[in-house]
Amino acid sequence: AELSKALGVEELLERQVGSYSGGQRRRLEIARALVSTPRVLFLDEPTVGLAPRIRHELLDVIVGLRDREEMTIVVTTHYLDEAQRLCGRVAIIHQGEIVALDSPQALLAGLGREILEFRVDGSTGAALAALRERGIARDDAFAVGARVTVPLHEHAATDALAVIDAERLHVSEIATRVPTLDDVYLQLTGARIGEAA
Repeated sequence: AELSKALGVEELLERQVGSYSGGQRRRLEIARALVSTPRVLFLDEPTVGLAPRIRHELLDVIVGLRDREEMTIVVTTHYLDEAQRLCGRVAIIHQGEIVALDSPQALLAGLGREILEFRVDGSTGAALAALRERGIARDDAFAVGARVTVPLHEHAATDALAVIDAERLHVSEIATRVPTLDDVYLQLTGARIGEAA
């Protein structure tokens, strides 16, 4: 009963399965997999098709199972925020090969304490080259399309902005934020996309 309530399937138990929506079916599949409290649980894209509230509730249930039941949970997901929250180790796979395998904290540590992100009206390659030439950006800086992402290691965002101004780069949508596993993924797999644009 607790599991069906946590996953929001309690009201579905009296209905025909054929009348369920896609999200309702997904929640029921997950509840069914959890009924026997297995030692190892494989979840393939567990939150696909779920409403945001149900998604967060399901993640809470999974974290609770992992912690209370000492259950090993293997999750495949495209939602890297889920991987960061659920997993003790994350494997990043690109074109069928593991390109990184470590704890979320270790993967994130490689990107520094802060990320500077901006859009360039012009060559992202020129923007990256200027920032690298001045020592602001390292090899872990990358561009995808017109968006440039620069992990800030020793330098502050103001140092990068001074270079942008001095080089007269036309940029917009400038922001700083903390690194995410999405940044790690893009840095490892997408850095070449648009870098020479």
